[in-house]
Amino acid sequence: MTDLLPPLNKRLDVVDALRGFALMAIVILHSLEHYNLYCIPEGMPDWLNMLDLGVWETTFFLMAGKAYATFSLLFGFSFYIQFRNEQARGGDFRRRFAWRMFLLFLFAQFHSLFYNGDILLLYAVAGLLLIPVCRLKDKTVFIIALACLFQPFEWGRVLYSLFHSGYTPLSDGYITYKQLALPAMKDGNFLELLRSNIWHGQLYSNFWQVEHGRLFQTVGLFMCGLLLGRRQYFIPSAQSVRRWRTVCTVCAAAFVPLWYIKESMGDMLHTAGLDRLSVPMDTIVMSWFNIAFMGLLVAAFTLVWFRTNGLRIQRFIIPYGRMSLTNYITQSIIGVFLYYGYGLGLYKTTGATATFLIGLGIVGLQLFWSRRWLARHKQGPFETIWSKGTWLGHPRNRA
Repeated sequence: MTDLLPPLNKRLDVVDALRGFALMAIVILHSLEHYNLYCIPEGMPDWLNMLDLGVWETTFFLMAGKAYATFSLLFGFSFYIQFRNEQARGGDFRRRFAWRMFLLFLFAQFHSLFYNGDILLLYAVAGLLLIPVCRLKDKTVFIIALACLFQPFEWGRVLYSLFHSGYTPLSDGYITYKQLALPAMKDGNFLELLRSNIWHGQLYSNFWQVEHGRLFQTVGLFMCGLLLGRRQYFIPSAQSVRRWRTVCTVCAAAFVPLWYIKESMGDMLHTAGLDRLSVPMDTIVMSWFNIAFMGLLVAAFTLVWFRTNGLRIQRFIIPYGRMSLTNYITQSIIGVFLYYGYGLGLYKTTGATATFLIGLGIVGLQLFWSRRWLARHKQGPFETIWSKGTWLGHPRNRA
């Protein structure tokens, strides 16, 4: 296949726009959750409670799990671009990437000081699994990706429970650490929050992610992103348009039955006397549902981009996606100050409607800053540190 990818170091705008919208959704979701405080204010009028419920359910239906999945997909794609670029220069990116994941681990530790919902640590660990597969054939990578997205650990728990009636699979190990983290989030001062997040906050976040299927899902999506790069899905061509249309068709066909199964899962298990399987089965079906919905959204977004060369609203958010690491970390710093007890304590008084608007406000502020920053610099501040650190000791850092 002829390599249609852009020249080295030239970015793909469609990918930056997709990453920007995914990050925007993540910020809005975090805001609705009060950055993990999940408080429903009391004494609100009935009309506002109804509006809040509608905003909450609609936002989570459209965004929850889908934004994270998109972000993960594009992480794998970015790895492919970096690997391909270094290979074109005659080098091997694998060792650099391992070092790059260590640097991401350090960013995760910094981010986790402020917010106990960090995903960067999971990315730093899961990203290492791209190294042994990056030279395998497409078919092999695809099979491994499907195996991960199948959620093998959860199916293992299902099978074990079927043969051991006294075993009930649970996913509540994170709750212990959540309860330990809550006092500092609600009423602690800034130093108490930092001390809590160094240990309890990270255990809360990472236990939740592992217990809810995020580890295997993330690895699988990283590998899917790698394949999207290899197969040049984000390069406009008749072939890529056909491929995205196929993705749309497959994901749309899977979406409806998965939605029905998701909604009726509890009743079906109860009727069969298998209530104890509800936790792993919910994790499996919700993961598949979110991936199908995400695939539909990403395919539709990309097809619109190919047809129009990017709508104005798509292009408008490109700077936000180009500074995704900086914006991901700083949105948490802003958000926890707004909602936590050491700051403005807005978790006590804001429902879903207000927090949705606050989330949009955070995105708007960051987008304005991103556009101003990128008018003078090639990368965001954290992106620059990460890039310089990745190529530490390499001649390209001195160019």
